[in-house]
Amino acid sequence: MAQAGQDAKFFTRGKIEEFKADLHAADAKDKKFVKRKTVLKKIVANITMGNDMSPLFTDVVQSLGTPLLEIKKMVYLFLVSYGRSAKPEQINMVIPFFLQDVNDRNPLIRALAIRTMSYIPIPVVTDALTESLRHCLRDRDPYVRKTAAICVAKLYAADPRRAEKGGFVEMLRDLMLDANATVVANAVAALSEIGDRPDGVIFKLNLTAANKLLSALDESSEWGQIYIMDSLLRFVPERHSDAEIMAERIVVQLQHANSAVVLTTIKILLYLMNYMENRRLIEYLCKKMGPPLVALLSSGPEVQYVALRNILLIIQRRPAVLKNDVKVFFCKYNDPIYVKLAKLEIMYRLARAENCREVLAELQEYASEVDVDFVRKAVRSIGRLAIKVEPGADGCIQTLLELIEAGLAYVVQEAVIVIKDIFRRYPGKYEGIIPKLCEHLDSLDEPESKAAIVWIIGQFADRIDNADDLLEVLVDTFLEESVEVQLALLTATVKLFIYKSKSEKAKELVHKILKWATEEVDNPDLRDRGFMYWRMLAINPTLAGEIVLAEKPPITTDSDRMDRGALDQLLLHTGTLGSIYHKNPETFIRNAAGRALTDSPALNPNSRAVLVHLPRPQIPGPPISVQGRGPVERPPNQPPTTTGPPGLAPTDSLIPGEDAAPAPPLPPRRNPAPQDSHTDDDDAGDDSDNDAETAQNRNDDPYSNLDSAFSTYLADEPKPMGAGAHRGRNDDDLLF
Repeated sequence: MAQAGQDAKFFTRGKIEEFKADLHAADAKDKKFVKRKTVLKKIVANITMGNDMSPLFTDVVQSLGTPLLEIKKMVYLFLVSYGRSAKPEQINMVIPFFLQDVNDRNPLIRALAIRTMSYIPIPVVTDALTESLRHCLRDRDPYVRKTAAICVAKLYAADPRRAEKGGFVEMLRDLMLDANATVVANAVAALSEIGDRPDGVIFKLNLTAANKLLSALDESSEWGQIYIMDSLLRFVPERHSDAEIMAERIVVQLQHANSAVVLTTIKILLYLMNYMENRRLIEYLCKKMGPPLVALLSSGPEVQYVALRNILLIIQRRPAVLKNDVKVFFCKYNDPIYVKLAKLEIMYRLARAENCREVLAELQEYASEVDVDFVRKAVRSIGRLAIKVEPGADGCIQTLLELIEAGLAYVVQEAVIVIKDIFRRYPGKYEGIIPKLCEHLDSLDEPESKAAIVWIIGQFADRIDNADDLLEVLVDTFLEESVEVQLALLTATVKLFIYKSKSEKAKELVHKILKWATEEVDNPDLRDRGFMYWRMLAINPTLAGEIVLAEKPPITTDSDRMDRGALDQLLLHTGTLGSIYHKNPETFIRNAAGRALTDSPALNPNSRAVLVHLPRPQIPGPPISVQGRGPVERPPNQPPTTTGPPGLAPTDSLIPGEDAAPAPPLPPRRNPAPQDSHTDDDDAGDDSDNDAETAQNRNDDPYSNLDSAFSTYLADEPKPMGAGAHRGRNDDDLLF
C-alpha cells in the first residue's frame, strides 16, 4: 500500500517534449536506471489516464536493452498499447529485442516477451512469434508454458490458418496432459476459446481426457478450477454410470469459498443430471446444492443478485433444490430494491399449499412499504399466488380487499389488475366483490387498471345493475384514452349491448362507440375491431354473441414457466452474464457460441423430447463471379428502349441485343353468377361469391375490394341479439 501511495504522484498530465528530454537525459548519467524508471512510470501513468504517448515510441523502445525486469515490463506495456498502430519501421526496430528476450535465461522475461508479441497481431510480429511460440510451448519452466498456451489462442485469433498449419492446436492438446495443473488449466482455457469461435476447431472431450482433467482439479487455482470444470460441458456421457461417477467426483467443490467455483460446479451437476438415471443420486445432489446457494445470500448485494438470478433458473428446473428454504428469501429492511424484487419472484416460485400462509403474510407486510415499485410488485405477487395455489386463494382475496380498503391509489390499481385475473382463474366464485371494486372507480387513472375494471364491468354486465351507467361515464372520455383502454371499452360496450339488448341506453352507447371507433380514431387495430363488431352485429347478432362471449379455458400459471428446452440451454450458462439476463449469450454478444444439450444413449427421454439443435455457423465462402457483361447504364439523354408486346410500359433491356420476355397473359375473368345482395356468414369467404357482388354494393362499401373481409353493411344501427347467446370470456384478454 505504501508503494501504491508513492506511485500516485506519477498520475499527472505531462508533455511529450518533456518526457522525450528526460529519456535522453537518463541515457547519460543513470547507471542504476532510477531516472529511466521514473520517466517510464510517468509515461505509463499517462497512458492509463488516456493521454496519447505514441510519439514516444522510438525513445521508449530503446529502453528494451536495459536488463532490469521492471523497466522491461513497462516498455512491453507501452508496446501492447501502441504496437498495433506503429509504423512498419518502428515495429522492425522492436523485433530483435523480442527475439533476444524470448531466449533470455529468466523465465519471467521469456514469458513477458512471448505474451507481448501475441498482443500485436501484425504479420511481421506473427512471423517472428511462430517459431518462438513453438519453443515456449516446450519450455522447461511451467510459467512459460502456461503463458505460451494462452498465446496460442491469441495467434489463432490473428491468423487461424497459420495456427492450424503450425500444429499449435495439437500442441495445446498435448499440454492438457502436462504435470503442472496451471499449465493444464491454461491449455483448456485456450482450447475452449478457440472452440467457441465460429471458424474454430471443434473441442470435445472423451472420458479419458475428462478424468485426467479432474485429476488436476485439486491442484489448480480457483480460476483454473473454473476453466477445467467449464470444459466438462464438452464431455457427452455415453453411459449413465459415466455421468454419475463424474458428478460424485466434483460434488466436493460445492464447499469451495469462491462463489464462481460454486456456481460452475452447480452448472456441471445440472448438466450431468440430464444423463443420469439413478433417482436417489439426483435427489442427493439436489440436497447438496441447496446450502451453498443459501450461503451465497450472505455475501454483498451484487453477489446476492447474481445468485438470486441463477437460483430463479435452477428452481424452475429442479424445484427440490430449495423447496423447503422459502424463508431464506424473505426480504430484509436494508436490501437494495433489485435484490428485493429478485427475492419476491423466488418466493412466488417456491410457494405451495404448505407454505402459502407464511408467504402471504410476508407479502401483505411488503404491501405497506414505502417504495412504490416494491409495493406494486408485492400486490401483484399476491394475485399471482392466488392463481397458483388454489387452497390459498380465499386468503389472498381477503388480503387484497383489505389493501383496497386502505385507499392508496397505486395499491388499488394493482389490486384491480390481479383481481381480474383471479376472476378468470376461478369463474363464478369471487364475483361478489365487484361492488367494492366499482366503489373505487374514480381512483383508477392508469391504462392497465382502467382497462381491467372496464373488462370486469363488461364481462359481468348481466350481474351489475348499473353497468350501463358505469360504462357511460367511462365512454365519455373514449377519444382521450389510451389504445388499451379504448379496446377494452369497445369490447365491454358490445358485451353490454348483447346482455341488455332491450336497453335504450345500451343501444345508444354501442352506436356511439362504434361510430367513434370507425370514424374518429387513427389506430388500425381499434378501427378494424370496430368494423368487425359492427358487421357481426348487423349480419347475425346471435353469432356475434357467441363469438364475443365465447367460453375460454380458465387462466393458469403455465405461462409463467420458461420453455423446458430454453431452460436447459440457459442452465448451461449458469454463473455467466446470460444467467443474469435470462438470455442466451449469442442473442446479445456478437459471435458468441451457443450451447445446448447433446444427444447420446444416456440422455433422459424428457430432455431428449425438448432437445434444441444448434446449427454450427458456416464460414462465408468466396464471392460468386458471373461470366459475361453486367448491366449497361443508359446515357442520360437516350430514351428508354421499348421491348415487349404493345401496350406495356417501356423498359430497359438488361443485356444488349436481347429482348425482354413478354409478360404472361392475364387469366380470363370468370362470369359472375347471379346472386342476391345479401350473403350469409357461411359464404363470406368464398371467392365465387366475392365476384358475384353487385356494383351497387361495391359503390356503397369502400371495403368491398378486400375479398369480402367485412361482408356488407345491412343497417347503420346494430340489431339486438337473439336468445341463443351465452355468457363467456373476452377474446382480447392476455394470459397472466
